Amino acid sequence: MIHPLADCQSNSIGKGTYIWQFCVILKGAVIGANCNINANVFIENDVVVGENTTIKCGVQLWDGVHLGKNVFVGPNVTFTNDFTPRSKAYPEEFPRTNVLDGVSIGANSTILPGLTLGEFCMIGAGAVVTKNIPARALVVGNPAKIVGWVDNDGKKMKKKEPNFYVDSKGELWQEEDIKLKRVKE
Repeated sequence: MIHPLADCQSNSIGKGTYIWQFCVILKGAVIGANCNINANVFIENDVVVGENTTIKCGVQLWDGVHLGKNVFVGPNVTFTNDFTPRSKAYPEEFPRTNVLDGVSIGANSTILPGLTLGEFCMIGAGAVVTKNIPARALVVGNPAKIVGWVDNDGKKMKKKEPNFYVDSKGELWQEEDIKLKRVKE
């Protein structure tokens, strides 16, 4: 469903995707199935949006931004794609920003260019992300810092002992080298 007040130039829109009023989606953009693109969203050409992704109002996805499956992008999240922006001066290639599957990005967050947000990580509202975020990390602040770890449902894991965490299903995880790994029994 494409709202009649949207300007959708792309022919690569997946089945079951909703694009609401006042959206602009340029010709080269690729949008997966079952997405929800809320009002006032702008999507440039070199952008990929994975299936089952929600993009809330007031978000712009610039060239080089690739979103995985089941991603949530909160209202007014700001992506950037140029380290040295100048009017009418364009880089030969824009840095690639990769938001992996299952990521949630809180309202009014800012994501600098060329970063990777690891699977299932959660970015707190208003955070300024200046470096890569590992899978399952919960980050907040400016600059964003890890304050915990989350499971697939976005629930904060409970600390069991130093460097060990338990998810909502009772599975044990170990923090090692700023990464979280499930402990196999």
